[in-house]
This record gives sequence, C-alpha cells and structure tokens, in this order.
Amino acid sequence: MDVPIAANVLGTLGAICWSVQLIPQIIINYRRHHTTGLQPSMMLLWASAGVPLGVYNIVEEFNIALRIQAQILTFLSLLTWSQCYHYGKGWKVSKCAVILIGMCVLMGGIEAGLIFALRAAIDRHIKWPTTFMAILAAIFLALGVLRHYWDIFTHRTVRGISFIFVGIDAAGDLFSLISVLLVFQADLNILGMAIYGTELALWTGVFICGGYFNLVPYIQTRLSNRRQRLETERQSGSLHDAGSIALREMPSSTSVFRTPSSGLVERTTATQEDEDS
Repeated sequence: MDVPIAANVLGTLGAICWSVQLIPQIIINYRRHHTTGLQPSMMLLWASAGVPLGVYNIVEEFNIALRIQAQILTFLSLLTWSQCYHYGKGWKVSKCAVILIGMCVLMGGIEAGLIFALRAAIDRHIKWPTTFMAILAAIFLALGVLRHYWDIFTHRTVRGISFIFVGIDAAGDLFSLISVLLVFQADLNILGMAIYGTELALWTGVFICGGYFNLVPYIQTRLSNRRQRLETERQSGSLHDAGSIALREMPSSTSVFRTPSSGLVERTTATQEDEDS
C-alpha cells in the first residue's frame, strides 16, 4: 500500500525530532559549562554516520524530510562534539568554530562525492555500494550509542546525557521507521528499517538503564527522607505532648511565672495554718 502523504508527514515529524534532538543537550552543556559523562567519541561517530546515511537516503530517493534529516544529524553532532572539547579540554571558541566549519565542509564534500559515485554505480546495476552505505550508517549510529553504554556500565549510572534528548531522538527514530515501513511505502526497505530500528532499540535500553540506575535510587532516597522526616516530626510531637502533660500536673506554685510576692503569700498562708492548728 503506497501512501506517500503519510510517509512524508511521518518523515517530516522524524526530521523535526532529529532537528531539535540535540538542542536540549547543547543547552544543558552551555548552562552547566561542562560535558562530564557526555562522550565526544559518540558525537563524532554520529556525525560520521550522517554522511553514509545522507548518501543512502538521497540515492534511494527517500522523501525530502529524510534526506535533510541526515544533514541535520551531522551538523548538530559536530556542534555537540565541539562543546565537549571547549568545556572538557579548554579549547577556545574560535578554535572550535574553525574546526567545526572545516569538518562540516569535509564531510559535505565526501557525501556529495559518494552520491555521484553511487548513482553512477546504480546506472551500471551495481547495488552493493548503496547497501554498504546503509550498513555503515547503522554501524556508526549503533557504536555511538554503545559508547555511552560502556560509560553506564563503568559508572553504574546514566550521566552527562539529557533524557529529553534521548526521548526526542527515540521519537524521531520511531517516526522515521514507520515512514519506511511497507504500509507507507511502495517497497519494503529492510535496510532503512534496520537503521532506525537499531537506534530506537538502543535508546530504549538507555531509558531502561536510566530508570534502574537513576530513577529507582532517586525514588528510594525521596521515600527514605520522607520517612525520616515524618519520624522526626512524630518524635518531636511526642516530646511536646509529654512536656505539656508534665506542666499540667505541676502545682501552680511551681509555675515558671511564679513571682516573689506569690512566694510570700504561700509562706504567710502556711504560718496562719500552723497557728490555727
């Protein structure tokens, strides 16, 4: 069943998600002024994945949204990568900007050259280079996320990465995956499904790790603090009640508001009682 409108809509949603996915991470890096836990190798692998992914999407004549998607991935990944070196290694902004522009030009040139080469190969009925581009993109994307898995395994926590970024990226993968499924495309594209499906599965795993290593301890800590606070309040209330009871049982003569005149009255009363007796 060919539904190009639905494919374009879903592809556009995926492109929008991929357009803004790294923006929350970039903003967090800027506000914190550090990128501890965020792996620069992951960002570089993602930027590299954008090249064969862009080649594959363009040569296979996917909808325009998916073609642009790969270019956005490369740029945002390189921008985040430059942040890692600016905040983590102390690189100057000017140095980061020059390297960022240079790498964008280099990767753009490589992608353009590969597009012409693969189209020439397709004209000669040679398909394996196109297939190789899809596989290479999937490998780079998977390795990028797996690099963060190693950090999770080492530190037993999900650190340095924005879960908003992870959620948006996973949503983009989901929309893109659906857009290349049989129900929305004339031909089922196994490799396209593999690219987006692999990354979606890996991000789902990061969510699960975040829930286990971050969310569960956080909830346990909050509950423990709440129990301790309630216990402290209960003990304070018990001591207050005990003090009130003791005060009520004390004679008025022992009141803290006792004055010298009250003591004189008590002694006079006692003397009179002795005389009467």
